Amino acid sequence: MMSTRFEQAARAVRDGSTAEQEAQALYDQMTDEERLWLLDGDTPFWEGQTNMLTEGYNVRPIVHGHVERLGIPGLRFSDGPRGVVMGHSTAFPVSVARGATWDPALEERVGEAIGEEVAAQGGNFFAGVCINLLRHPAWGRAQETYGEDPVLLGEMGAALTRGVRRHVMACAKHFALNSMENVRLKVNVRADDAALHEVYLPHFRRVVEEGVDGIMSAYNKVNGSWCGHSKMLLTDTLRTRWGFKGVTVSDFVFGIRDAADSLEAGLDVEEPFRQIRGEHLQEALDDGRTSWGAVHRSCLSILSTQLRFAAEHLDEDTPSPKVVAGPEHTALAREVATRAVVLLRNEKVDGTPVLPLDASGLRRLAVIGRLADVANTGDHGSSDVRAPYVVTPLQGLREALPNVEIIHVPDDDPQAAAAAAAGCDAAVVVAGYTAADEGEFADPNSFGSDLDDLFPSPPGDDDGPHQASMAGAEAIGAGGDRERLTLRPVDEAIIRAVGAANPRTVVAVITAGAVLTESWKKTVPGILVSWYAGMEGGRALADILLGAANPSGRLPYAVPTSEEHLPFFDRDATEITYDRWHGQRLLDRLGVDAAYPLGFGLSYTGFELADASVSRTGAETARVDVEVRNTGGRDGRHVVQVYGVRPGIGDRHLLGFAGVDVPARESRRVTVMASLRPLRTWSADADDLLPAVGTVSLTVAAHAADPSALSLELAL
Repeated sequence: MMSTRFEQAARAVRDGSTAEQEAQALYDQMTDEERLWLLDGDTPFWEGQTNMLTEGYNVRPIVHGHVERLGIPGLRFSDGPRGVVMGHSTAFPVSVARGATWDPALEERVGEAIGEEVAAQGGNFFAGVCINLLRHPAWGRAQETYGEDPVLLGEMGAALTRGVRRHVMACAKHFALNSMENVRLKVNVRADDAALHEVYLPHFRRVVEEGVDGIMSAYNKVNGSWCGHSKMLLTDTLRTRWGFKGVTVSDFVFGIRDAADSLEAGLDVEEPFRQIRGEHLQEALDDGRTSWGAVHRSCLSILSTQLRFAAEHLDEDTPSPKVVAGPEHTALAREVATRAVVLLRNEKVDGTPVLPLDASGLRRLAVIGRLADVANTGDHGSSDVRAPYVVTPLQGLREALPNVEIIHVPDDDPQAAAAAAAGCDAAVVVAGYTAADEGEFADPNSFGSDLDDLFPSPPGDDDGPHQASMAGAEAIGAGGDRERLTLRPVDEAIIRAVGAANPRTVVAVITAGAVLTESWKKTVPGILVSWYAGMEGGRALADILLGAANPSGRLPYAVPTSEEHLPFFDRDATEITYDRWHGQRLLDRLGVDAAYPLGFGLSYTGFELADASVSRTGAETARVDVEVRNTGGRDGRHVVQVYGVRPGIGDRHLLGFAGVDVPARESRRVTVMASLRPLRTWSADADDLLPAVGTVSLTVAAHAADPSALSLELAL
């Protein structure tokens, strides 16, 4: 079988030519029509919309720039990040739950599984490396990111990128400052250069350095410019400042507003269909609003990105469709869900911690709550994974306790819940949120008539209503930014009633962002965060509750005691300013304690840190070594966190972290590679981040407010 021109070019890259040289040679062989074809999706707009609203969103790869004559595969898109949106794939826990593992090696395994499932279903471009910073817990898409801290975001995003790239290209999103959902199509986020480069962009730089293939722009404006039109973001920052060599793509349908402006700014591909560029780009070239030079630049980025990746993977076999939601990947989903659970409270009852529950002593167990037997894996927007099955908490407990009578009370009835719990040996209350409460907001009726101008004319004489969606019919009207940061009042009433009726009551909270628990947390001895836990979440929860696994999750954000300790957030705002202060840093600045600080999480065993040391290993790195002792009678996993106080400014930053498995009553030495980048300060005069000078005060800790933290100093 004869090889295509694209394959020949990829082999030349593998053999020593540059991707740019071979991309230029391909470009020279293309017609002008083929060159423009690279710059948007291959499917006509209304055909694509009809498919999305009838058969479902992204059920197969969405193709951008396939040129059959030359064998150019194009970007064959699959969405994420909780798994592969195409087909019936493995639903992993949502990203924020995976952030709670604080384990890049585990996340890399998730990435490899996701990449394998994308490739097995015909895709080559996974746009699910979601690393927007969780500034406020009300953000509807908190579930799609890893947490509040740039270092955690960057390391987990880099790990996912590494794993995905073993099989397909990886794309990070949404660039940048995308952390409001309801107004994402109209809000202007203002941030000065210091906030941008110190807080909101470092994690994107980290994945660029890891070799991410694509960057997707956000819907919102930054400092007055739509992100898909922002030369400051797409060219000055990404390409000039960071040296990004990959491809830039728009968010779907409403990601750009003008064909020429977006191309001139450095946006390579309009996704997902032939829309604004298909209608207007040729005209803009003819009248001089953009140039063939800009087309050439973007085409070379698109072609060279595909060539570099293809050269790395020549002659590799395509994974079998059998890997999709196969035993290996579903077992990994269970492992991740188990590792993600964060134990927040575990008080003693009759002299013994309430958890783990003693299965041998259980005859009757009450399982309370409307969510206990609901397949609740996250929102129904662009990240939804159509898993072949979902194990609910109730199913997981019934499977794990076949000889125990389990009484399920799903109703919003505190009295009925309390009555059931009173006659049981223990009670588990499952409470929290669903896709109706938080998630992607995709109601086109709320977008405004001004956006209708972005759509091509309907085909033929068909006048009749044409509805545009970014993520298919499943997402319309659902989710959005949260209305409340507490549980529903009836949920809190149920918790208090059940806690009063049964002293062995444990609450499992299903959520993405932080939940305020002050009004009820002391009424029950056990609280854990179980997240939107994926298709194996019910089994994972049972593993933790019954002690088959020791909880090792750590909060990827701080939980405040009051909304007053959060940054300003108005889910209807069309203009908002982001500064440096949010999460644990804002609590530190206010001088108030968190209900649960960044990095907090309990275990069924105990840990102590001792004998810490630090040494400089490079201009931007330091090495911290510390002994971790398991003081209890169970094997367990501990996460060592290193924080540093910025000299001259006094704010504290996470610099690095590392997890370690330690057998009962034993010790292990662990090394944390700490980044010194968070200590840098933006200088307007230098137009750059300047290294810190002086001495850095470090703490080696179990969490951000650890009273037993070890102190170190590092001279810079």
